Amino acid sequence: MTAVPPGERSQEFVRSLERGLSVIKAFDADHPRMTLSEVSRAAGLSPAATRRFLLTLVDLGYLANDDGVFSVLPSVLSLGYPQLSNLSLPDIVQPYLEDVATDLRAAASLTVLDGDDAVYLARASADQPMTLAVNVGSRLPAFATAAGRVLLAGKPDDELDAYLERVVLRPLTPFTIVDPAALRAELLKVRAQGWSLVDQELEEGVVAVAVPLRWRGDQLVGALNSSTHTTRVPVEQTLRTLLAPLQATAARIEADLRVYPSLYRPRALGS
Repeated sequence: MTAVPPGERSQEFVRSLERGLSVIKAFDADHPRMTLSEVSRAAGLSPAATRRFLLTLVDLGYLANDDGVFSVLPSVLSLGYPQLSNLSLPDIVQPYLEDVATDLRAAASLTVLDGDDAVYLARASADQPMTLAVNVGSRLPAFATAAGRVLLAGKPDDELDAYLERVVLRPLTPFTIVDPAALRAELLKVRAQGWSLVDQELEEGVVAVAVPLRWRGDQLVGALNSSTHTTRVPVEQTLRTLLAPLQATAARIEADLRVYPSLYRPRALGS
């Protein structure tokens, strides 16, 4: 088959198909639900044309129409993109981590709980070196990491109590919490506020912030965290710098998982 030169259209080019696909492509992680007028603007089509394409896609089962608000259904994955159904959570999260690491100039990671350890599933490095080498697959004690505490705080009370009874709280630095009662109080605080900050408890000179990542609004499936050196800025400023971008990133990832629920099926934490 002869390739069509860039910028030219073949005689067989179907303009209406291009316009229909532009309607589907208008939906993304930041715009999972849109009205007709919003889709019209995003796709660059007239409202009348947009309405015909939207209603056709609804009839075909690719879009949902909830009182004039449209959203993509999982069946859209059958449109030539079956490989997407094999995406893992790290595959989905990695581009977001890279954006966060670039914007903040601070390492960013996706972490899950495996037994009593925080395990790194995805990571984007920053341009600042860390004494503690952390890579994908690295395992760290959950009690001393910001991400680990977010994940522990998400456990039911009985599971959290069982964890605190069996865990050996080793002093990794002079700042590590090693008293079970104090750690439990900190975890309850993390649960209430929805984020964790660990200041030099895993590694001296390093502060980390983490937020939960949830599946369909309620199931905790991981934590996003970022870390930097305390020598750069005060801890309070580090929290202000890292927390909001991490929360916004978690919200965008969760929106991806809501729009394309067939892309990912979570495993039980700790299994």
